[in-house]
Amino acid sequence: MKKFFKWTGIVLGSVIVLLLIGFAIIYFSVQSRFNKKYEVAVQSITIPTDSASIALGEHIAAIKGCTDCHGKDFGGNIVIDDPALGLLPAPNITMGKGGLSSRRGNFTDEDYVRAIRHGLDKEGKSLKLMPSYEYQPLSKKDLAALIAYLKTRPAVDKEMPGVTLGPVGYALANFDKLPLIVAEKVNHTAPLEEEVHPAVSVTYGKYMAVSCQGCHGNNYQGGKPIIPGSPDVPNITGKGSLAKWTEAQFINTLRTGVTPEGKKLDPKYMPWPMAKEFTETEIKALYLFLKEQQPS
Repeated sequence: MKKFFKWTGIVLGSVIVLLLIGFAIIYFSVQSRFNKKYEVAVQSITIPTDSASIALGEHIAAIKGCTDCHGKDFGGNIVIDDPALGLLPAPNITMGKGGLSSRRGNFTDEDYVRAIRHGLDKEGKSLKLMPSYEYQPLSKKDLAALIAYLKTRPAVDKEMPGVTLGPVGYALANFDKLPLIVAEKVNHTAPLEEEVHPAVSVTYGKYMAVSCQGCHGNNYQGGKPIIPGSPDVPNITGKGSLAKWTEAQFINTLRTGVTPEGKKLDPKYMPWPMAKEFTETEIKALYLFLKEQQPS
């Protein structure tokens, strides 16, 4: 019996040592990726100040879900707070105390472009959790309008904590199961289109559908949960959820959060309150594009 306990202790001790070594490797790998500096050519953009552009920027902020993470006043918000995953806040992006200017010094128009389009901070390091890969395809006109709107937001004095990862968070980040190191997912050399004209077309639907890729994947076929505890992500192509949905049913689902089958969509996992802000043109174009996707 003593021999049994002795060998059991040796085995358990060995397993613990191996786990600690494995976690140390993961920890330093993720930290190294966090600290990597990117050299990118940040495009020069003239930021408008007219009311029409600011209104367009407000619309873009609504359909891109900016307030879902940063809060309705853009003063910051806790996105994930889980002992295993970690504490993942979205920062205060106003010019108040704890916001852009006080946290990073003078925040320029170039810094807005660097953050939104490239997922990088002023030092050239990757932002954490910011879905810049969804914002990178924005046209120059739309990006400029979004920045114009953000610059008009009232200052909010609010200090937000930094990102703190738990062991599961480190593991998911290391194996790219949690989209945390966003600069790695961005095409930093992609051309910046001047303008994408709204139309009920597959082309414009593709432009709108970029926001769906963060959860449903680049092929829109969904799959396993994005993070532990969340549901499987549905296939939203013409061979998935949309196979039997009419345009009217698709629109009603995004407007009400209830599918044609009577299922209520949890906004925690499917941000239909954001999608309901789409214009008729945007939502119809999105339906056309997704319906056309027929993956084998």
